[in-house]
Amino acid sequence: MKKVILSGGGTGGHIYPALTIAREIARIEDAEFLFVGTPNGMEARIIPGEGYRFAALPASGLKRRFTVENLKILVRTAGSLWKARKILSQFKPDVVIGTGGYVCGPILMAAALSHIPTMIQEQNVIPGITNKILSRVVDRVALGYEEAKTRFPHPEKCIYTGNPIRREILFAKRAESRKKLGISPDDFMVLIAGGSRGARSINTAMIGVHQHFADTDGICLYHVTGTDGYQAVRTALGNVTDDGHFGKGSRIVDYQKDMPTALAAADLVIYRAGAIGLAELGARGIPSILVPYPYAAEDHQTYNARVFVAGGAAKMIVDKYLTAEELIQDIAELKEDPELLISMAEASRKLGRIHAGEEIARMALALTDR
Repeated sequence: MKKVILSGGGTGGHIYPALTIAREIARIEDAEFLFVGTPNGMEARIIPGEGYRFAALPASGLKRRFTVENLKILVRTAGSLWKARKILSQFKPDVVIGTGGYVCGPILMAAALSHIPTMIQEQNVIPGITNKILSRVVDRVALGYEEAKTRFPHPEKCIYTGNPIRREILFAKRAESRKKLGISPDDFMVLIAGGSRGARSINTAMIGVHQHFADTDGICLYHVTGTDGYQAVRTALGNVTDDGHFGKGSRIVDYQKDMPTALAAADLVIYRAGAIGLAELGARGIPSILVPYPYAAEDHQTYNARVFVAGGAAKMIVDKYLTAEELIQDIAELKEDPELLISMAEASRKLGRIHAGEEIARMALALTDR
């Protein structure tokens, strides 16, 4: 039985790829898993909830300029490195895989120094600072975007796989999903989501969009506001029913746990440009309007979005220029132009890499046989 450590934390974009890779490894070979994350990050709640062992490792990120705080962080990192080596000696992994976030630093560095096979998975076009540093010492780098290869100091280690996605994304059926959500099979459905906590700029712009289409037949605006923005959207719209209906077709929900179902039902998606979200759009071949998060590290979401725009799969609106009028115009144009929508869907599908998770899993297992 193989023993595998996976590490990734801070955001769902680091945690969920690690979970997908673990499941794909388990499909191929019997394996025992240990996830390593920070004690107070999302991963400390999500990973045990998924039934996996979890080990906490304190870690902090360096600022991008010299500060006294950086000196303190370096001292703490030395302690984390010692604790990481203790985790390795106790668990004795055959391979260690990192999916991003500061916590990957100590455990991947300790594994490399101990001559344990190592691999990182980079989701974005612009690599995170931790992964760029680790790429110098790990054995392999799995890329979510081919364009990221030139941004690593050792491109010969890099292999383009695409980003790992949940198998549920592929298997959800449109008709069944619409029935489950209570949406007419004939409606033009737009899924709007800005992440689990929501996106304030998208939520604000959508208020005018809901009002514009309130009396329009044949359109469903399925708006996942996020937990932080839900009440503000309801208050601004006013006449939202207890079960989230507004006007003839709008649905307002705070959180959509079953995103595979929502994606399978959608004709068009309005999203941020997180790498895993885009990978899921590509896997299903869904056209999109992308509004990259403007404060992402090194503006990496804009670079992610540009790949889909250049491929003909998406339209992009810069966050500071996002308005209800802009969204109304784009939604109306795509609703009334089925040929354009089909063309964008086909382009999106061409960008999808539906077997990425399996490819990454096999790459990791191959390292254990060297």
